[in-house]
Amino acid sequence: MEQKILELFNRPNHPPMNARELLARLRLPRDRSGELARVLARLERSGQIARIKQGDRYVRPLEADLVPGRIRMNRQGVGFLQPDDPKIPAVRIPQDATATAMHGDHVLVRRDSGPPVRGRLGATETTGRVVRVLESARSRLVGTLQRGRQFLYVIPDDPRISHDIYVPPPKDMGRVAQAGDKVVVELREWKSRHTNPEGEITEVLGAPDAEGVDMLSVIRQYNLPLHFPKRVLQEAHAFSREVMPEEVNDRVDCRSHPVITIDPEDSKDFDDAICLQRAGPDRWKLEVHIADVSHYVRPGTALDEEAARRGNSTYLVDRVIPMLPEALSNELCSLKPQVDRLTKCVEFLLSAEGEVHKTQFYPAVIRSQYRYNYKEALAVLQRPPIDALERMMHDLSALAQKIRRARFKAGSLNLDFPESRIRLDEQGRVLRIEKVSNDISHQLVEECMLLANEAVASRLMALNRPAIYRIHEPPDEKRLQEYREDVLGHRINCGNLSNRHEVQKLLDKLDTLPIGQALKIGFLKSLMRARYAVEPLGHYGLAKKKYTHFTSPIRRYADLIVHRVLFQESGERPAPGALKVVADHISETERSSDDAERDSKDVKMFAFLLAQLKSTHPQRYPGLVTDVRNFGFFVDVSDLGMSGLVPLSGLSDDFYQYDSVASRLVGRRTRRVFKLGDKVEVQVAKVDTFKRQVDYKLAQSAGAQVKNARPQAQRARFKGSGVIPQRAKDTR
Repeated sequence: MEQKILELFNRPNHPPMNARELLARLRLPRDRSGELARVLARLERSGQIARIKQGDRYVRPLEADLVPGRIRMNRQGVGFLQPDDPKIPAVRIPQDATATAMHGDHVLVRRDSGPPVRGRLGATETTGRVVRVLESARSRLVGTLQRGRQFLYVIPDDPRISHDIYVPPPKDMGRVAQAGDKVVVELREWKSRHTNPEGEITEVLGAPDAEGVDMLSVIRQYNLPLHFPKRVLQEAHAFSREVMPEEVNDRVDCRSHPVITIDPEDSKDFDDAICLQRAGPDRWKLEVHIADVSHYVRPGTALDEEAARRGNSTYLVDRVIPMLPEALSNELCSLKPQVDRLTKCVEFLLSAEGEVHKTQFYPAVIRSQYRYNYKEALAVLQRPPIDALERMMHDLSALAQKIRRARFKAGSLNLDFPESRIRLDEQGRVLRIEKVSNDISHQLVEECMLLANEAVASRLMALNRPAIYRIHEPPDEKRLQEYREDVLGHRINCGNLSNRHEVQKLLDKLDTLPIGQALKIGFLKSLMRARYAVEPLGHYGLAKKKYTHFTSPIRRYADLIVHRVLFQESGERPAPGALKVVADHISETERSSDDAERDSKDVKMFAFLLAQLKSTHPQRYPGLVTDVRNFGFFVDVSDLGMSGLVPLSGLSDDFYQYDSVASRLVGRRTRRVFKLGDKVEVQVAKVDTFKRQVDYKLAQSAGAQVKNARPQAQRARFKGSGVIPQRAKDTR
């Protein structure tokens, strides 16, 4: 019935119809009117049709200038609609036009009929108003309980939710809720933006500084499941603990091949392995083995349903919430050394320069020879090889570097930044912060995985099979032009950024300049976020026309779907319509997991910084000025992986005036200058756990506090929030 309704509305010049008229047009008996109402409600919630006031009739949304999509809120309460149709540009929703929508809701927006609003540097943007919340993204949230004079209210932990939640006194919670406690609130229907939303406390988590409450708050906020249902565990434990002889039948036996894994030191789910062998003069055979999760997780099982619901594994700072039970993720599917494991293999015949001459895809069985972590692999690559495996790693690294150079020559963008990893002590407090760089050991694995992902996408497109692709759409031309003006304002030559080779030239140049990192962050903010789709739209950042995710089926449901589509019989493949639903869902679960991961780091870091404020010996950190405003300047502290504000009120050595033309602060007496790209040394001055913000102050020291700080006139119009985005994750 659903398909027939959509076909009816897709006909040219069809009139709006109400339920009674649709029943007659579809020639359905009256006793099916209830079924029709349910289908119409489902289509309306999904945004495929819209109900208009004239006679409760239904139309396709665009015919009424309505756009369905997800609304993303910023901390100022302004919304940005990400339309369901990727061909439609984003719509800006002013703060007073968001109605009762909250961050992440699926909404219907009416675009403003007037001309587009002109923004900075002549850029224009479409604006609109939320007319209906189609589906709420959340039914509950986590926040801090506060007591007013006459009522209780909860301040949400998520700073993108700007309204406090009114709640009645909690009952039967197991413990008395105190003001300041972290609580879970079940939301009630919110009918008017002119009144605060209301809810009911369903769980009291405890004082925010009590052990474990910080991470439990994140887990509850993002509705992350801590346990697997009983049926799922039963299915996982029903498998043998080892590969059985009959499972090896009809597989290519690669157990004697020099297969190895390279993963992070604390990883337990090894889902990729590699092997390189000579295939003749100037020829190499590269095997990329991926854990055959699809052999165990079959469509329609409880395992599959739970994996689809979770969408992906979530890596919090203190734990992993896996997509699959540990019996599979850490054991039977994990490509552990010296045990038989089932894989799906992409085999390449490569030239000595890394060019692909032939590709094959087949089920295999392997026995990994050795498990390296990245530190061990780097050590091997930095010394002469001592055995056959180490010689293979040296050969593979040399080949990977050739493939990498060819990739960048073809237009791939180098968007990697140094990342930081938080290590905790036994009490869950920050022990140390480690920098993780993308060295040659990481690049060795990365190039093999990119090669496999591209090959699988090419194969799927050649077979014309409906599948899920990993896409990264090109940035909006207006945003690129705005960013180009920022760069030119710093007297840095910059070509037409719609030409990716000009983008590459600019990024290479920024790597050599003091202000380069700050400007590179600005470029990342102009990019779209990578997502999943059934249309193979290509990957802008990687400069690949054909790309999907195939190499991590233990932790990503998208990869599991791709395995099935590529290797299974046609009768087992999902329908195209169902694939789109899955693609949209896992794009959302990925975003939610990224947010949860970021929040889990934040709560630990804010506790760490609060402890520093109480310390008599606060630490000093080198920082980089990433934005200058009339109220202060933002500093990125890479050692902490956090950005924060140095407010004007904290600059006590002089009276600083804001130069709006050059976007810099100048001391009236000392003529000291603070501008984009300056290197400063800072200490933590203030921590706001509610707003998730940190303020810094300049470290007191003898000698210059600011390198490169001098009264030099520069035009600077760089715009940024001081917050660094998730770099590789958002674009890979």
